[in-house]
Amino acid sequence: MPNHTPSSDRELVIVREFDAPRRLVWKAWTEPAHIAKWWGPRGFTTRVEKVDFRVGGTWAYTMIGPDSAEYPVVGVFKEIIPIERIVTTDEFGEDYIHRHPSDNLPRGMVLTCLFDDLGERTRLTLRILHRTVEDRINHEKMGVIPGWGSSFDCLDEHLASLASKA
Repeated sequence: MPNHTPSSDRELVIVREFDAPRRLVWKAWTEPAHIAKWWGPRGFTTRVEKVDFRVGGTWAYTMIGPDSAEYPVVGVFKEIIPIERIVTTDEFGEDYIHRHPSDNLPRGMVLTCLFDDLGERTRLTLRILHRTVEDRINHEKMGVIPGWGSSFDCLDEHLASLASKA
């Protein structure tokens, strides 16, 4: 059983179970064609700029809000254990930072994604470690928890559409 308790006051933990086998959730999480179909809160679209899925490789996505505002996010893969675990940095892209220089954007986040096999279901645990407590608080104020919840709703729908096609 995974630990859902934050390891420090700098960490947020978000857990969701999906009605899909772990291999399918992993595929939806790691393959660009799938990522573009669900990443980001409801009402957003996502442009996958790059996914170099290997340790040391980088990723870059741009979420596009209903108002056409763009929110670039980038990272570097630090650890990959196939269908079990991904550790990556997670940052707001430079384009976003330059447009909003006064925002108290969290920097230096590390995202650990754990994929637990529950048979025909999968538990996904996100552990978001921030550099400081203040960064964690600011990230929460920005709506990271409901944002991931909405993204996970979109992932649920995407996984259901894949299952119906199978």
